[in-house]
Amino acid sequence: MRVLVVTAVAAERDAVAAAAGPCDEAALPGGYALRRAAGSPVALDVLAAGVGPAAAAAGTATALTAATLAGAPYGLVVSAGIGGGFTPAPLGSVVVADAIVAADLGAETPDGFAPVTELGFGTVAHRPDPALVRAVAAAAGAASGTVVTVSTVTGSAARAAELAQRHPGVLAEAMEGFGVAEAAAAHEVPVLEIRTVSNAVGPRDRGAWRIGAALTALTGAFRTLPGALTAAAPSLRRTP
Repeated sequence: MRVLVVTAVAAERDAVAAAAGPCDEAALPGGYALRRAAGSPVALDVLAAGVGPAAAAAGTATALTAATLAGAPYGLVVSAGIGGGFTPAPLGSVVVADAIVAADLGAETPDGFAPVTELGFGTVAHRPDPALVRAVAAAAGAASGTVVTVSTVTGSAARAAELAQRHPGVLAEAMEGFGVAEAAAAHEVPVLEIRTVSNAVGPRDRGAWRIGAALTALTGAFRTLPGALTAAAPSLRRTP
């Protein structure tokens, strides 16, 4: 199986690639560069596509299209990186998304925020295959729950509380998952999102961030991924 892993920045890409072993580099259209690790039975290609859902969608779509045209399509796409954690996800923990949700795609109304689905168009959520989520979370010692995608990182307790209220079961916040999931859905490829918690969602306190520990946890999580995917292979074959 070939797996495309999409991160935002190089540090996240390198943390994932460190779990995969020796990597070659391959060029993609648009100036993108893949870190490619051959593996059996799972081969990982890792792409740092940029920050935010638009950059993530563009990079993911480019890689998926190039793979299809080359006759070697991917069997899974994974959005990966570090992110903010909601209670009860502690710093350094691993989260596997059972729902990948665009938290701020919609409109403000007199009654509060309305997602685009309530306006009669679009989608705001992608739900990875539950059996695949369970297998990957169990292998990584991760919690599973909602991961929200935002275009503006939360910086206040009030905003954190509002997101938690609107999204029961939310465990993490990041900026790329929904964009990756949209591109994967367009190509009919299964998707996952794996995040490790570097900071608490809420008031920005850079002194409390644990980016190094989160990147180390990301490497650890991806060391367990090939075994989990092998175990979950029947579920992946059922996913369109």
